[in-house]
Amino acid sequence: MRVTTVDDAIRQVAEQWPDALALADAPNREAFFAGEPLRLTWREVDRAVDNLAVALTAIGAGPHVTVAVQLPNVVELVLTILACGRIGATAVPFPIQHRRHELDYGLRASSARIIVTGTRPDRPDQLDTVSAVVDDLDTPVHIATFGSAIVDTGTALTVDTTEAAASQGVPAGPDEVLTICWTSGTTGTPKGVPRTPSMWLASGYFQVDELDLLHDDRILCPFPLVNMAGIGGMLVPWAIVGAVLFLHQPLDLPVFLGQLTSEEITYTVAPPALLNMLLLDDSILAGVDLSHLRKITSGAAPLDPWMVQGWDELGVEIVNAFGSNEGAALLSTATSVPDPKLRARYFPRPSAEGIEVRLVDPDSEDDINETGRPGELRFRGPTVFGGYLDASGAEFDDAGFFRTGDIFEWADTSSDPWLLRFVDRAKDIIIRGGMKISAAELEGLIAAHDSVADCAAIGYRDASLGERVGIFVAPAGDHEPSLETIVAHLRNMGIASYKLPERLEIVDALPRNALGKIAKNDLRDRWRTTEENS
Repeated sequence: MRVTTVDDAIRQVAEQWPDALALADAPNREAFFAGEPLRLTWREVDRAVDNLAVALTAIGAGPHVTVAVQLPNVVELVLTILACGRIGATAVPFPIQHRRHELDYGLRASSARIIVTGTRPDRPDQLDTVSAVVDDLDTPVHIATFGSAIVDTGTALTVDTTEAAASQGVPAGPDEVLTICWTSGTTGTPKGVPRTPSMWLASGYFQVDELDLLHDDRILCPFPLVNMAGIGGMLVPWAIVGAVLFLHQPLDLPVFLGQLTSEEITYTVAPPALLNMLLLDDSILAGVDLSHLRKITSGAAPLDPWMVQGWDELGVEIVNAFGSNEGAALLSTATSVPDPKLRARYFPRPSAEGIEVRLVDPDSEDDINETGRPGELRFRGPTVFGGYLDASGAEFDDAGFFRTGDIFEWADTSSDPWLLRFVDRAKDIIIRGGMKISAAELEGLIAAHDSVADCAAIGYRDASLGERVGIFVAPAGDHEPSLETIVAHLRNMGIASYKLPERLEIVDALPRNALGKIAKNDLRDRWRTTEENS
């Protein structure tokens, strides 16, 4: 029987398999978070969630109270999200890369009243940064920390697996907000994406059904548990089937490959560039036991057909994925698209109950039902969110379909199901190593520098990360800013390091189209042509 809340899934699995291993830290946990690696059974997970729920209630958490969370991929992150669900609070997870700039905006936008963080050896300034942000807010935010160090007015949290009185909180109902995740906006600021248990479970069951995930699976999660890829693609399916979830802090390749072998992993996810690299260098995979590995999901960029076929020859199915925090999701599996070369490029139209997609001409708003004509992909159904925080509703069309901003075309309408092919991103987003970066946000920050008259941020191709961030700058006056100057300016504004540009070109003026918009395709082609001729 399908459950209606994530908390129900946890309780049900804990009752069915109490002594089975459920959740495990990466073996190198002490390099990025306080404490030795933890390994918990389902009974221990359930008890730890109860005890943490009681601790959060004691500091003011409860129904509809927002609890910000900034933790790496450790057991405590999973338990905190689940504990919020158990008492009806809303968890607001932040990527660990987010710093003062992103935290300040996110805490204000989500009206957070508590932030849960912890001691990080790799970021000794973590608690000072959080404290400084909280001190600048207009409303009080209580700081709770895992680890030995806490702020003077904060609360120390622990992972307590002893049996205690169960939490008296009221779990989040199926249609109450369980999480608010952040997606890169196209208007200069991140957008908050509220999601309910019913939305998460609809996404989770879609993954479970398409990937044939079972209780016996051993899942390795190297994606941050802060958005759709981590929560919807790994955490919620884990809770549904009662598998084992092995955590990994992205991305330490030797540790990741070691976990594949030592933990006998059956399913994981990895970016396309990494999968390409592993196939191209046989020495890296030498000694790695792939005998248990059934499937690897990959996405965020088009897959290379030779790569999907290469892994297929090793006995590992590559699942092609497209998705968003808002709840749009496409999966191309060996069942739906058996030919690995076709699977790299095409997605079948979803057949899950209630999920609908349409391709729309963005100018005429006409539906597109013929092959080879590009249009915007739009989604409607139980996986799709209800709207951004403080949004106007423009993210949906008149029929209630979410506008993804991504351009697809029907590659084959004679097949069953119809096949979709990704064409381009309509939204001005850069995807660096799986992390989405708003070009508009970055441009707004760079334009604040005195030496910048105009600027454009673009993604340029990179073999290891998929894309890196580059900028074109038209200088103000005679002084030309250097890349180092721009990076120092951005660091001083407290932005996440993954957003920092790694390439700069000075131009007299930026190319613009007839409507006055920056012609970014011309800029991308300019660098692409330079690389091809070098």
